[in-house]
Amino acid sequence: MSQSNGFTVSDEGWESHKKMMVEPLAISDSEVFSIIKNEKHKQIYCLELIAAENFTSRAVLEALGSCLTNKYSKGFPGQSYYYNGLEYNDDLETLCQRRALEAFGLDSEKWGVNVRPYSGSPANFAVYTAVVEPSGRIMALDVPDGGHMSHGFMTDEKKIAATSIFFETMPYKLNPETGYIDYDKLQENARLFHPKLIIAGTSCYSRNLEYDRLKQIANENGAYLMGDMAHIAGLVAAGVVPSPFEHCDIVTTTTYKTLRGCRGGLIFYRKGVRSVDAKGKETLYNLEFLINQAVFPRLQGGPHNNNIAGVAVALKQAMTPEFKAYQLQVLANCKALSSALMDLGYKIVTGGSDNHQILLDLRNKGTDGGRAEKVLEACAIDCNKNTCPGDKSTLRPSGLRFGSPALTSRGMVEEDFKKVAHFVHRGIELTLEVQRSLDPKATLKEFIQALAQGEKFQQRVAEVRAEVEAFAGQFPMPGLPEL
Repeated sequence: MSQSNGFTVSDEGWESHKKMMVEPLAISDSEVFSIIKNEKHKQIYCLELIAAENFTSRAVLEALGSCLTNKYSKGFPGQSYYYNGLEYNDDLETLCQRRALEAFGLDSEKWGVNVRPYSGSPANFAVYTAVVEPSGRIMALDVPDGGHMSHGFMTDEKKIAATSIFFETMPYKLNPETGYIDYDKLQENARLFHPKLIIAGTSCYSRNLEYDRLKQIANENGAYLMGDMAHIAGLVAAGVVPSPFEHCDIVTTTTYKTLRGCRGGLIFYRKGVRSVDAKGKETLYNLEFLINQAVFPRLQGGPHNNNIAGVAVALKQAMTPEFKAYQLQVLANCKALSSALMDLGYKIVTGGSDNHQILLDLRNKGTDGGRAEKVLEACAIDCNKNTCPGDKSTLRPSGLRFGSPALTSRGMVEEDFKKVAHFVHRGIELTLEVQRSLDPKATLKEFIQALAQGEKFQQRVAEVRAEVEAFAGQFPMPGLPEL
């Protein structure tokens, strides 16, 4: 028996505790282990076409699951504030900062970076906290037109995004005929709205942004221009799409998606001279102090040091020739998927893509994204429904969003994506068949029930799913082999 602080601990209990601390997951928690194994099986035998998802490397996962998860820190490197013993955490954070600047070709005299945000949305909200006063004005691409919820979103009935609750937000829109951003209308509305911040960023937009035009509009209004490159960060790092850094004052990003790291966020901010007036007086940026204070202590506590380690590993990988080759293949595969679907009679919004994703408009087929998404999921094809330009309701979006990064990480090339397009086509053909069996006014719930209960439909689903799984299973899965 051992005794501590008046409590008696049995030798048997203490030995069991020590055993628990070293047991592998499969023994310690078989339920969680089983769920993870099921998810791993699904990822291997599913065609992952969600544009926001990717498969990270084994090295990133090893860093993520390392002992760094045990250490808690608050102050920035060299400023311990609350805790000591942070020398290795400080080394890690400064390494990650250095790699972040290097990966995107930035001069440390002109740019700084905060690597602590837990993800992209917290990174964005930290920027708003730093540079937009409460009830200050923000302009961003409307969510139904391909913008991101963290940039603000509201309907006639209510404010949905927290950004729209705490700040005044005004969306800019796409031209419904072309599917491209209407920069002229944005410029006209900005002159009336006088935003403090304009966001150059998207969630579902397949074309390059005109950063120079957006900067011109921001300058006309004395506004900051923030680029949110969450979707295209890997493409930017590889130098295969235009960079937001040439024109933006602030750039945020997630660290997964095309960058192919673990969950995390980065905020890049300019240093030095912001503007010079007619008399030659310089106004300097004060973004470093404002953004760092917004991240900590205003919005976050201690950083997730294991995530920062995973991000640092991903950034090192992003500076390799192999990573650039991967990003070029991402672009080629996206174009191959787009062309193959158009050859099958589908409409792609804007007629193609400059990046890693496309938006399929199903209106000419007589169906919608919600129904097609459910059938494709049943066939082991993961994608997501999405509104298309001109949609009147987000409850029945007309489109499907597809992305090429994840399957490219598994080694697929253009010919493979042409096969993927045919699997998608078969799923959509089945969607139409189910619809024809129902009343034209049938609800999505009734559609799902018909798909699940119809013997003929389930047989068709099983046939397509079996072929999809056989095809997907040929390609290696990155990550840890044991999980």
